Amino acid sequence: MKTLTFLMILLSLSAFAQDSIPTFKKAKLTLKVETIVGIDTFGTSYYVTNNVLYKKTEDKVINYNNLQLGELTSVNIYNPLKIILFYKDFNTAIILDNRLSEIIRIDFNSLQPYKNVSYASLGNDSTIWIFNLDNQQLELYDYKAKTVRATTIPVVSNTLSLTSNYNYVWLLTEKFIYKYSYFGSLLYKIKNDGFTKLKERNDDIILQKENGLYFLNDKTQEIAPIALPTLLINQFLVTGETVYIYDSKILHEFQLKN
Repeated sequence: MKTLTFLMILLSLSAFAQDSIPTFKKAKLTLKVETIVGIDTFGTSYYVTNNVLYKKTEDKVINYNNLQLGELTSVNIYNPLKIILFYKDFNTAIILDNRLSEIIRIDFNSLQPYKNVSYASLGNDSTIWIFNLDNQQLELYDYKAKTVRATTIPVVSNTLSLTSNYNYVWLLTEKFIYKYSYFGSLLYKIKNDGFTKLKERNDDIILQKENGLYFLNDKTQEIAPIALPTLLINQFLVTGETVYIYDSKILHEFQLKN
């Protein structure tokens, strides 16, 4: 009897994990940009066109460009007072303030020891998370002290995506999804079933697989599909309960109901 009850509980949990996360469509906007970076809770949008970062508010548009550093690989706007730009070709990160003025430039080529970086994302205080290709591990780098505060155990498969908040960092590789603490401790490791991108949302994670989005519950570590109409997902963003999908022509806005 106990065995039967246990199996029924497992089946129930499995069925629950497959339930889709409902959404409703809020709005859509015609938009022509190369890369939509983010939209904050105040409606300020950040996007990249012709390798230039733009910040658009209701009353003005400002921009930042640094063409001598090559292609702008990634932009992190989690903290709008500390915007992180990463230029992979020149192995350099730049931190901007809310006026898109340069605060600090981190040239990883000039550090001792040298760091070959493929990803850069937000950390706490004066830190950023970087993925060191030579060591195949995440490092929490303090750009003021020029020291590494924390490192993770090396990973053995190719990295696909990185996201973080003030307390945690998530790394997506071809084989697994990893979550680490601010101190570099591994909190969980989940098999990657074909996901290629991830975004953080209040400690939970939104994942992309092919032309669908999925919700990773941080507490249960269960992954469920997000119910969406058939759309071309060239890019997706998450702000609070809102998911944005950009198809290169239209920016679609959906509200999560979970």
